[in-house]
Amino acid sequence: MATAGRRGCARRVHDVTSLRTVFRRGKRAFLLNPNADIASDTDREERETVRCLLEAIEGSGLEKVVAQSTMGAQPGEQCGDLNVLYELEVGLRNQPIPASVIRAAYYYSNWDTMAGSVTKDGVLSTMLPADLALPMVAPEDLGRVAARLLQEPIEQIAIYAVEGPERYSPNDVAAAFAATLGRTVRVEVIPREAWEDAYRRSGFSDAAAHSYARMTALTADGPEYPEDAIRGSIPLQTYIDGLVRDSS
Repeated sequence: MATAGRRGCARRVHDVTSLRTVFRRGKRAFLLNPNADIASDTDREERETVRCLLEAIEGSGLEKVVAQSTMGAQPGEQCGDLNVLYELEVGLRNQPIPASVIRAAYYYSNWDTMAGSVTKDGVLSTMLPADLALPMVAPEDLGRVAARLLQEPIEQIAIYAVEGPERYSPNDVAAAFAATLGRTVRVEVIPREAWEDAYRRSGFSDAAAHSYARMTALTADGPEYPEDAIRGSIPLQTYIDGLVRDSS
């Protein structure tokens, strides 16, 4: 669920003058497009944030930027981050500051909201096929890669896919929770026809629910993922152990 703090963050990012002033304090910057309030038209709001980020780096004096995108980024409409972050990539290619892009795998932290219900009921709800193995990654590993890329020579730029040490399915996530909790955890797959309603019940606007459902469908339908990704070191089990510990 979005919070007032997150909405406030979005408003600050839309203040181009103030954002450019912040950028002028340094020489290199990591760009992460913040999530819009899920009760809004998230695609429209996040596209506006991309526009503001790109405008703010103009005249900022930055010598290099590193931006976080996502695996599966592609042109189009109403597919959430896949489209919005693709437009960020295009915008960075079309401006003069050298820019590297991280195409991140599915965040382990996407499972954070399930910790409570899994602990209470032993049920892991997901829209993804239970046995679908996906590239996943710990946010900490992404941070380490971003830090390294920010320190590379200015002219050394590229698009880098980043994932964890292995690929995992929802069944693997359930097994990780089960190992941590010492109890059985079963996977409950939400049928595709119920996805938009499930998003709306979680507080998403109609526009956001439609976009997120389409983004989820593209993920569930199993796109091709790069085989030459940078591999992080943090396994899923380590992340889940820490999540449960911090949630208790």
